[in-house]
Amino acid sequence: MPYEDHAPGLNAGDLTRAPSVPSTRAGAMAGETPHMASPGRPRIAALDVLRGFALCEILLANIQLIADGGTAVAVQPMGDWDPWLGLPIFSLLFGIGFSLLHDSAAHRVPRPWLVLLRRLLTLLAIGLVHMLLWPGEVLTKYAIAGLLVLLPSTWLPRWAVAGLAAALMTVAVISGGGPLLIAGLFLLGSALVRYGVIEKIERSTRGPLLLGLAFAAGLASALWVQAGMRAVGATTYLPATTTLADLLLAGIYVCVLLVLLRTPLRPVLQFVFAPLGRMALTNYVTATLLVLAASHILGLPIGQSSSAAFQAAGVILAAQWLFSTLWLRPYRQGPMEWLWRWVTWARRPTLRIPRAEPIT
Repeated sequence: MPYEDHAPGLNAGDLTRAPSVPSTRAGAMAGETPHMASPGRPRIAALDVLRGFALCEILLANIQLIADGGTAVAVQPMGDWDPWLGLPIFSLLFGIGFSLLHDSAAHRVPRPWLVLLRRLLTLLAIGLVHMLLWPGEVLTKYAIAGLLVLLPSTWLPRWAVAGLAAALMTVAVISGGGPLLIAGLFLLGSALVRYGVIEKIERSTRGPLLLGLAFAAGLASALWVQAGMRAVGATTYLPATTTLADLLLAGIYVCVLLVLLRTPLRPVLQFVFAPLGRMALTNYVTATLLVLAASHILGLPIGQSSSAAFQAAGVILAAQWLFSTLWLRPYRQGPMEWLWRWVTWARRPTLRIPRAEPIT
């Protein structure tokens, strides 16, 4: 399958890389190797799986809010042990996808920043329309943060992007989260691409395993500190430790999935999550429509009953998985991904997968 032009956090569809101009990105001038420049590079299946997993988590966390028109997370699917895992994972994927797309555009057009600008403005437009259905949607926030943080970062060397990511995330953790955390995760994802980490993500087992163990040790320490604070009534720094614990837990989930993808469970994980991840934008938007239909047209008590909310989420995810699986058999990408890519590149992409020529 042709190389995947991974959109910022959301799937963009297949792209056969045909470099036409030399890379102009600032990272190349800073001594970076254009590691994503080779044509015909295969999809990064791990990103599809992570994106699909995050999409499931986001629906579980948001379904009651969508039904009631709320704007903040109200339900944690796994209780106190489950933060809104979809937010940090999706934010990281957004930064990864942005940098992959920038690398692709730098080898295809003379002004890659214009491709990225169209991409983000289109996402902003989609988000504004989506906001009419649900005020708590995240696409507008991602688009604005992308315009303010990610797009300017393409002119910075990779060490500066990594340093800025660390600084923003540190401030965000101390302050208890917020927009700076999303921006920091965006830049972290971009830095992972520019340092070649994502290129090796499908070939490494020891790295995710050791990192996951480090995250687990950090999480245990954060929870121990939280327990001590609660015991003595010192709640001043409790939001910081909670945000840190949530990030570490999300990191553990990512590492566990990456390790499992290096085991015989890989086909199962790809079968379950990859179709949802490859059509993440389509599924994210249509999930809102389906939740509203189930709540306001069918009258299901999604906003008042957690059990009804989880049952509805399960049905919606199953329906989206089936639709995504069937759709991706003849087509390269989802319908909204195709339209998004059309505007991004300012030319109509091929949607249908060409049939193989018969052997004569």
